[in-house]
Amino acid sequence: MSLVSGPDTGGAAPADGTVSALQAALSAEHAAIYGYGVLGAQLRTTQQQAARTFWDAHRVKRDRLSVFITAQHATPVASSAAYRLPILPTSPATAVQLAAALEDRVVSAYLGLVGADDPKVRRFAAQAMQESTVLAVRWLGTGPATAFPGMAASAISPPVEP
Repeated sequence: MSLVSGPDTGGAAPADGTVSALQAALSAEHAAIYGYGVLGAQLRTTQQQAARTFWDAHRVKRDRLSVFITAQHATPVASSAAYRLPILPTSPATAVQLAAALEDRVVSAYLGLVGADDPKVRRFAAQAMQESTVLAVRWLGTGPATAFPGMAASAISPPVEP
């Protein structure tokens, strides 16, 4: 079964934690799609083309998450008409900062799926986290500030020394 077809629940009732984590990831994808639509107006040429490509990638992930949620016999959360953005894109520089911030938020949202029972969901989430981390690095031109982006430092055991 492909990732697009969603998890195999075997007729069992959905795990509430998994559905909640899927919904959280879906909400983050909705916000990223919205944010890329806003920030794209501040970019030019190759950066704008890259933003359009990444916007499309988030749309694909949104659709896959919807399939996973539907397979759990739940209704995917709808997107909001607008989202409060962490950075107001008023220039190409702030648009780039917003893009990286959106990617960081997506990584954090997918983190909730790393313990999902379905290996297809875990694989999808891990790949999505990796892709968003790479995009944040691409936008900023520097590596993530932490070894495990999106994970609270207190969750890392043993503690990582700086």
